[in-house]
Amino acid sequence: MGTRNLAAKLYRVCRGSVSAPVNVRLGSSHLSIEAPYFLHRKYIPWCILQHKPSLACNYFSSRYFYTRHVSQLVPSEVRKVIFIDTHALVQKLEAQGFTTKQAEAITSAITDVLNSCLENVAQSFVSISELQKSEMLRENALSKLRNDVQAAQDKRMMAIHRDMEKLRADIEKLRSEMRFEMDKVSANQRLDLNLERGRMTEELAKQSAETSKLTNRLNNEIHALKAILEASKYEVIKYCIGTIVSVIALGLALLRVFK
Repeated sequence: MGTRNLAAKLYRVCRGSVSAPVNVRLGSSHLSIEAPYFLHRKYIPWCILQHKPSLACNYFSSRYFYTRHVSQLVPSEVRKVIFIDTHALVQKLEAQGFTTKQAEAITSAITDVLNSCLENVAQSFVSISELQKSEMLRENALSKLRNDVQAAQDKRMMAIHRDMEKLRADIEKLRSEMRFEMDKVSANQRLDLNLERGRMTEELAKQSAETSKLTNRLNNEIHALKAILEASKYEVIKYCIGTIVSVIALGLALLRVFK
């Protein structure tokens, strides 16, 4: 029972000696608007919030909301974080019946325990500067990656444009060559057609000349045959007349003889 009374007395003294703003109490339900954000699980272990709300409140109220002078009882290596007004705590312990040495020893022990616990807690988290540095490095890395991706995309697009221009030039060249070949083939075909037409014309003219020559020759031969027939007809008539005259003369001679 005496131990419980002593612990309760120490708790009341510690609660009364903690320096905090007006709007900050030792319980987590009486914190200001800013305090619950800092008392989130990402900044302090949840077990401290559940079992030691006053410790969490004192830590953030003294660390982020105000600054107090360091007592001589606090070691030099942990003077950067003070959570208890040690002078007021010593006075209140003396008022509760403790001697000065006992009050200073209790205050020193409480301060050492709090600083040790909070140093262990602080080692589990990253400082704001390191977090900002990490965020800055991540943003720089993202920016660099974005720039690299954009540069690679631009380079790829430029390569695609160059390939498209080259392909377009090759297509135009191939089209020109095809047009030239088609014109050449058409010209050769026209030339061949003209040559064939000229040759056919010459053949037709030659055949026409041969036909005319044959026609004239046939006409000449026909005229010659007609002349020969006319002459032969006259000779036949003459021979027929001579023969008839000879037969008549012979008949008359025979007729005279038999008379």
